[in-house]
Amino acid sequence: MTALTETATAPAPTAPKLDPRSLSDSATDLLNAMAALPAGHPSRAALRDRAIEAWLPLANHLAHRYSGRGEPTDDLAQTAAVGLIKAIDKFDPTRGVDFAGYAIPTIIGELKRHFRDRTWDIRVPRRLQELRLAISDANSSLLQTLGRSPTVADIASHLKLTEEEVLEGLEGARAYNAVSLSTPTGDGDRATELGDMLGGEDSEFELAELRVALGPALATLDEREQKILTLRFYGNLTQSQIAEQIGVSQMHVSRLLARALTKLRGQLDGTY
Repeated sequence: MTALTETATAPAPTAPKLDPRSLSDSATDLLNAMAALPAGHPSRAALRDRAIEAWLPLANHLAHRYSGRGEPTDDLAQTAAVGLIKAIDKFDPTRGVDFAGYAIPTIIGELKRHFRDRTWDIRVPRRLQELRLAISDANSSLLQTLGRSPTVADIASHLKLTEEEVLEGLEGARAYNAVSLSTPTGDGDRATELGDMLGGEDSEFELAELRVALGPALATLDEREQKILTLRFYGNLTQSQIAEQIGVSQMHVSRLLARALTKLRGQLDGTY
């Protein structure tokens, strides 16, 4: 892979020796090792490159989800890689947050900024306009009925659609949000402007998108690994809270998370 690091400054005389090859490819191990080294240590660059290489399959997988929308695949892959590098450079392992939980939204945010920075001379397809309006209406109705933000599965059941069709409507509107925000959607009294429908991100939708995208890979994990990932990333529990729920130590939860994420990375690497 092309070198992605800048030339390191001279190491401090008392800097500890470290062979990066002695570490596993776990992003947590690599980033913890980086954090333990002083700025300018010659091993930091090698550790950073290995962390980037280890997690590029995840970045490529997320880039693939945004393909087919008028942007070259190579540009999307490069943008996702930039997001990954930002995540690696800004990640602080002392905060107790898993790297994947930090990297995924960082990469997705970079991809969405890429689309927002482009101006396309196209109109939103009418089918997507109508689908997005139906989803918006269902979201408002279910919010009142359920007393919480509906999931993609809730909306799909309400509209008698598949989850993939609902996600298409959600992602389609986002992908085309560089279109003039005065683009009309709907007819008559129901007519509104696209800009009125592109508000803040709904975390439930974002999590549901990730469930669908990672579904086949998650199916390869055993029941306990799936439960731990669900509690960590969908339930937003800390490792200590997960340990208390399933009756093991926090250290054991950390090892299980690392093992499960390594399996996922292997599945993604084999697919994309």
